[in-house]
Amino acid sequence: MRGPAAVSCGDVSRSSSLAGCSGILGRSAWAGGVRRKIARVAPSTSTVLIVGPTGTGKELIARCIHEQSPRRRGPFVPVDCASITGTLCSSQLFGHVKGAFTGADYESLGCFRAAEGGTIFLDEIGELEPSIQAMLLRTLQERIVVPVGNHREIPVDVRVIAATNRVLDEEVQAARFRMDLLYRLRVMTIQTTSLRQRLEDVSVLAEHFLTRLSKDNGIPAKELSVESLAVLLAHDWPGNVRELQNVLECAAIFSDSESIQPSALRIHKSPAAQPEATAGTIPAALQPFSPHQARGPEPAECLETWLTLPEVEAQHIARTLEVAGYNQSAAARMLAIDRHVLARKMKKYGLRKPEGLQ
Repeated sequence: MRGPAAVSCGDVSRSSSLAGCSGILGRSAWAGGVRRKIARVAPSTSTVLIVGPTGTGKELIARCIHEQSPRRRGPFVPVDCASITGTLCSSQLFGHVKGAFTGADYESLGCFRAAEGGTIFLDEIGELEPSIQAMLLRTLQERIVVPVGNHREIPVDVRVIAATNRVLDEEVQAARFRMDLLYRLRVMTIQTTSLRQRLEDVSVLAEHFLTRLSKDNGIPAKELSVESLAVLLAHDWPGNVRELQNVLECAAIFSDSESIQPSALRIHKSPAAQPEATAGTIPAALQPFSPHQARGPEPAECLETWLTLPEVEAQHIARTLEVAGYNQSAAARMLAIDRHVLARKMKKYGLRKPEGLQ
């Protein structure tokens, strides 16, 4: 794009085009906490730093903050800091005037001025070069930019949201990141978590992705079989939510039936990965207790803390209900018992669906 408004940022979008931001899905404690935190920070103009592993939805959180803020009618400008390196980095962020350098035959606004009145999302900010970190610090302090080839300071009205999968405190210790910039960015912090730490969200995310895939690709709606859900719950998801989405997209396209079976799931396992769950089983990570793990003290020494068989059963049923979203039919199939038997055991152990859970 050429002309005075040319800019080389990510796709600039406005609230009307953010229909894909359906919020943070899940029933886990983390998902609920992040939804509350977004609602709390969105109305302000403060800088937000989102930290966590790759593929855990950092840009989605940033978009949701923007969409719920007073700036939602303004642009949302994502910037991949890892891709803007070298001499043109400052031009891409802060703009340049015509003739500022060889090949600059037109003026560029830069990403900050392109986000005027809205939000700029600096993804992978830990990858910024030191010289650009200094320029960004001044922009955050003074709310101005100086285009390359110009000495005039231009005010900008932009909210900054940054994200990184690096531990910035360690980067500061290694002299790769400025401490003063970290303090400017870390006004409000939101921590994401890996998918394996919130497996109770897998079924919710899967249902959402399959519904959206059906609409986007014009294919019949698909749903996961109980056996396939068990396979998904057994995987450790090193690629997090992004990996889950890719696996389901492939399964939805290549599955011939409405119910996705384990054979349709293309999950790439590392050599150290555990074997797949068999049909109808609950992953070992979800089981509250395993007698094979009992080692060490003699029975007499640990009698007070040893779980009784009813306690083990109650914990296992409670965890299964949580994973199944308190769908008693699905939970009964996963436990390989009759639904009425499950209902009696729930009554026996005082297990109930949490209030407010849909």
